[in-house]
Amino acid sequence: MAGSRNDRAEKNEFQLRTFSSVFIVLIVLGAIHYGGLAWTVVASLIALISLAEYYRLLSRVKGIKLSPGIGYIFSLIFLIVATRESAQAIVLAMLLSLCVFAVFTVEIFKRQFSKGNSNAVYNAGGIISGILYITVPWVCMIMLRSYLVGREILITLFFCTWACDVGAYIGGKAFGSIKLCEFVSPGKTVQGFVAGIIGSLLVSAATIYYFGFERNMIIIGFICGIAGQVGDLAESLIKRETGQKDSSNLIPGHGGMLDRFDSILFNGLITYLVLRIIL
Repeated sequence: MAGSRNDRAEKNEFQLRTFSSVFIVLIVLGAIHYGGLAWTVVASLIALISLAEYYRLLSRVKGIKLSPGIGYIFSLIFLIVATRESAQAIVLAMLLSLCVFAVFTVEIFKRQFSKGNSNAVYNAGGIISGILYITVPWVCMIMLRSYLVGREILITLFFCTWACDVGAYIGGKAFGSIKLCEFVSPGKTVQGFVAGIIGSLLVSAATIYYFGFERNMIIIGFICGIAGQVGDLAESLIKRETGQKDSSNLIPGHGGMLDRFDSILFNGLITYLVLRIIL
């Protein structure tokens, strides 16, 4: 009897995860297809919700008090600037400096009016790390869409990321025996890691054929197969250090927005850098 209840619970959980995944995939792919304002709005919402979850995780650590409002404001400015191609690098660098100054200004007043209590270094570090870890990669993905074949590049990027996740899950379940990082994510295995890379490369090869890309675009498959899994482990590390299972319970069956899009962060950042600087 208990077994049948567990089976039903697992079935319901699987159906819930599947429905949530399909819904998210359709939203993301639809926004990428239309590009422009649609993609900017969807990417910005994902980035800001993920950032809020990240700041909430950090706030669980004793002794760290953040000023998340500053992070949201400067992240929103970053995301708006991403739609304008002119002077992006220097503007984004200056915005980071202004963000630090804003945090320090808040802490100056806090220490003065609380008679000696402030948290400037941890506050600035937490706010800036969130922008660098979450906002900047989404800025890169907004800018990628403005490329001549930006739609196709982003579709490849997301499909490779999802294929890596699926490959790692199936490979780990079927063949996993050697732990990859048991003190960070006990469920990850070396076999799953390799299967994730293979899944990403296969999808990358398929998109090269379908979109008519040059063969050197196979590098997106390598990036998503390796960097994406490191990104997944990075978020697991954050949750371990903050003592949380999920970043939130926003998405049924998946946890939070950051849980769902942790792999794409490193993938989007590195893909943009490689395409902009190397290829």
